[in-house]
Amino acid sequence: MADAWTIVVPVKGTAAAKSRLGADSGLARAIALDTVAAALPVGRVVVITSAAAAADFRALGAETVLDPGQGLSAAVLQGIEAAGPGRVAVLQGDLPALTSAELKAALSLAASAELAFIADAAGTGTTLITALVPERHRPAFGEGSRVAHGAAGYIELYVDKTSGLRCDVDTWADLERLEGRLGRRTVQALATIRQSAR
Repeated sequence: MADAWTIVVPVKGTAAAKSRLGADSGLARAIALDTVAAALPVGRVVVITSAAAAADFRALGAETVLDPGQGLSAAVLQGIEAAGPGRVAVLQGDLPALTSAELKAALSLAASAELAFIADAAGTGTTLITALVPERHRPAFGEGSRVAHGAAGYIELYVDKTSGLRCDVDTWADLERLEGRLGRRTVQALATIRQSAR
């Protein structure tokens, strides 16, 4: 379909993922799996991750591409290349409260812009970038990416600050604020951590 999206999700997939959440790589993996699970009903999903993590994402129904191991920008560019022609969105993999409906609505908005992005709830980062023609993508994730993506020609789409699409998770406080909205796998991983801490 001409109006279909390929959704690229970079996931570190190593023990270093989400280091500010502590050493538990299982929690970071659960957060990413919930993000991908929310994206799958919306479009084709390509996850860029490690060889060790790839099987979990394939089991959900996503395609996987091996992370070149040269940082986030290289992983994103690898995913965009693997996506091929057509509309390509790049979604951050740390959105455990994301729903399929929220992502679908955002991509419907993005269909009217050549390049678009959605900022995180803090207003400094970026959780989603989109391009109708993948070759036009100029990803600039990292510190200050909201400003960087605007400077690169992406148009900001305004989505409610409470949307799961804007609620990325870097710290325990971020997770606690989302209690009651977290995806099933994240909830299970948190329960396991809390049980072992008793």
